[in-house]
Amino acid sequence: MGRIAGIARHAFSKAPMETIDRARVTLESGIAGDFRGAMKGKPHKRQVTLIEAGDWATAMDLVGHNIPWEQRRANLLVEGLDLPQVAGKRLRIGDVVLEVTVETEPCERMEALAEGLRAALTPDWRGGICTMVIAPGEIAVGDEIRIEE
Repeated sequence: MGRIAGIARHAFSKAPMETIDRARVTLESGIAGDFRGAMKGKPHKRQVTLIEAGDWATAMDLVGHNIPWEQRRANLLVEGLDLPQVAGKRLRIGDVVLEVTVETEPCERMEALAEGLRAALTPDWRGGICTMVIAPGEIAVGDEIRIEE
């Protein structure tokens, strides 16, 4: 079991990330108020994105920077849990259930943050995972997160 160490969202494309202490997670929009979570009329594979704190720290060491995690533009920062790298695996945070869909591929925005960051996030799903919401609910920083068996 791990825990949620951070929650972030952005209101529109290219908007700055806003860190929050709690969030509503819905079937329709992922993290409430997050631009990327909207299902756009069909099941959306990128409703909620997660990254491991250790993976972000490794990437920062590799590029020699200390950029805040939310600049990765992920929704949830996870500590103490090795996120599954298999589509279909499910994660539970209280009542919320998220299903892994794909790897979050690092984009050119990462390179704009620090030279080499895109490459540092590429191996072993270090850039994080994309999930879709299976069961909605409320989450907060500090909540336990676990892989459902």
